[in-house]
Order: sequence, then C-alpha cells, then structure tokens
Amino acid sequence: MTPADGGKWRAFYAAALGWLFDGYESYVLVLVAAIAVRDVVPPTDLHELPTYVGGLLGATLLGWATGGVVSGVLCDYIGRKRTLMLSILCYALFTGLTAFAHSYWTLVAFRFMTGLGLGGEWGPGAAMVGELWRPSARGRACAALQAAYGVGMLVASLLWLVVGRLGPESWRHMFLIGVLPALIVLYIRRGLQDPALWVAADNRRRQARAQAARGQAVGAEDRQLLQFTVVHLVADPALRRRLIVLLAMSLASIVGFWAVSTWIPQYASQIGIAGGRDGRQWSMLAGVCGSVGSIVGYVMFGVVADRWGRKPTTWLYFLGSLPAVWVPFLLVHDPRFFLLAVVLNGIFVTGQFAWMPIYLPELFPTAVRGTAMSLVFNSARYVAALGPLAAGWAITTFGGIPAAVSVIALLYVIGLALTPFAGPETKGRPLPS
Repeated sequence: MTPADGGKWRAFYAAALGWLFDGYESYVLVLVAAIAVRDVVPPTDLHELPTYVGGLLGATLLGWATGGVVSGVLCDYIGRKRTLMLSILCYALFTGLTAFAHSYWTLVAFRFMTGLGLGGEWGPGAAMVGELWRPSARGRACAALQAAYGVGMLVASLLWLVVGRLGPESWRHMFLIGVLPALIVLYIRRGLQDPALWVAADNRRRQARAQAARGQAVGAEDRQLLQFTVVHLVADPALRRRLIVLLAMSLASIVGFWAVSTWIPQYASQIGIAGGRDGRQWSMLAGVCGSVGSIVGYVMFGVVADRWGRKPTTWLYFLGSLPAVWVPFLLVHDPRFFLLAVVLNGIFVTGQFAWMPIYLPELFPTAVRGTAMSLVFNSARYVAALGPLAAGWAITTFGGIPAAVSVIALLYVIGLALTPFAGPETKGRPLPS
C-alpha cells in the first residue's frame, strides 16, 4: 500500500466512524422520542405528543443546520482534520448530557447543542474523502461513507431491541452510549493529515493575503481567495446558480426524510397493534428494516453513479422515493408486508442522500468546497426543521400519519424537476482545484 493509499483509507475510516455515530445518535432520537417525551412531559399534555416529538426533531435540525454551515466554513479555513475533531467532540458531549435531561425544554436545549456537532461532522469528512479518492472509485467510496450513517441507524435499532426492554429509563441509556465517538478523536489526531488539495488551496490563500498586506497587485483568481467563502460562492454567477438549484434539491431530500420517514417507527407501532402484535417491538423491527434498506440504497447509489453517472442516478432515486413513501403509508396494512415496504423506503428515501457526498465535491473548487457542500447539505435543515413540526400538526389535524406524510412526499417532484439543471455530469472527472 502506498502512502497515498494509506492516507485515503485513514480518512475514510475516520469520516465513516464519525458518520456512523451520527447515524446512531440521530436515529436514537427517532426511536425513543415518543418515550422520552412521555417521561419528561406531564401526562395532561400528552394529547399533543406528535407536536412535542416534532419539536425535538426540529431542535436537532436547527442545531444541525447551524453547526453544519459553520463547520463547512471552518474546514475551508482551518482544515478538514481539525474541524472533524471539534465536531465529533461536540456531539459526543451533548449526546451524553441528553441522557440526564429531566424536563422537556432541557431536552430540547441538549438536542440543539447535539445537532451542532452532528451537522459539523459531515462537511469536513465528505470533503476529505472526495479529495483523496481517484475519480473512477470516488462514487463508491463516498456512497460507502454515507452508508456508515445507515450502519449507525442499524446499530441503534438493534441496540434498542435489547436496551428498550430495560424499563422506562432505557431511552437514557441509548444516549449515554453516544458518548463513545469521543474516542475517534484520538485516532484522527494521531493518524490523519489534511488532503494535499486543501493544503495547496490554503497556501494560495495565505500567499494572496500576504501579497495584499504588502500592497502588491493580486490577480483576479487570487482576489476570489481573499473573499469570505460564502461571499465567493454568491458573487460568482455560475457558482451561485448551481448553489440555488442544489439547495432546492437538498430541501426535497432532507424535508422528505425528516417529515416522512421519521414517523415510520410510530406508524409501525400502530400497524402492529392493529394486527394483534406488540406495537413497541414492531416499531423496533421497522427501525431495523429501514436501516437495512438505507445501507443497500447508499451502496447501490455509488455503484450506479460510477457506472451511469451522477445525474441519472439522482433522478432515479427521486422518482423511486414517491412509491417508497406511498406503498408503506397508503397501500400496505399487513404488518409483515409493511416491514418489506419499509426496506423499500430506506433504499430510496434515505439512500438518495448519497447524491450529496458523491456529486457535491465535484462541482465546487477546493477553496470553497467545504462551505458549498455544507451549505447545500445543512442549510436546508433550517426549513426542514419545520418539517417534523408541520408533519406533527398535519397528523393531529388530519387524524393520522398516512394522509399527512403522503402529501408531504410530493416534495420529491422538486428533485425530479431540478436534477437535470444541477450542473455538469462529473462521472470520472478529477475534482476542480
């Protein structure tokens, strides 16, 4: 193995482990939110349970959006490695503190702070993997990185099958386990270096600053390096147009997941009870099935994207997400067939997120890559934070989960319409420097 090969694998392992625990931690909330709310909210208020659950999900998404955007900017200025370390420490700390929350608003506050770290981990990790892997394998590598999130969801689901039997306080144990990612920082600190692409861009930025400070003339390209990264993206007409389209696509993916798929465990419980089964156990099984489907979806996306291209694959996944929502929520009522439909939902609704770590690094220059990727992947969560709240309100208003989430799923039409205009096809091309 060459040093370059060793570097790319170390980067992959570090980012994948961080993202695995992101998947674990965020899906734990989906699995235990209703139980946690019942533990910290007075019984007289439990008729508003969907709204309280939506509030927890919304707080997490607001923190995720804020932490993600900030870390994207930071990783363009201080490096991928350091930003990754800070983000992992943040979410490990506040995940642990979540276990000790004894009021709803304390729980909300800890979820927001946890979200800061959750959002902050993806940008530097995905940028680093994209910058280190060769073009012919980049799609599969980035899809495997995204699949680590699905593995984390699966780990959370399997652990919940065991830990969930430990009593009413079991939800707290699940969050305590989320402290473990702090150990990853030791590995990152010892064995990882920033990609050469970022180092070169950082050196160019430093040289441009030094020239400007000495009063020397600075070329047009270097003047862009002196701009704040967000300003650079907005001021460049081509990058700005690309960013707007990608943000709208991201909104479809992110709102679609958080306003639709996060209600699967609760709906699975209803399906199980209606079929004469243990609703809580059925909720857990649905979590496992959805996680398995997401892993399959992520990996399949990378394989197809490296063979057919980024844009056709993204379009196919947006299309597949429509029946992947309608089948489990509208057409299936038998508990066993419902679990199969949940696998389908995981493949397309969750698996479609792979378009972002695969396609986004290939669309933006290195000096602003982290900022651009994180803006697309994370800032849409400011709007998505309203998704669970809106879904909770819609479920209460319309009298059930199926009708509400099936209408919200029409957001995927936005992705279908905009994918052809997202930018050039980048399959097999080197990253822009």
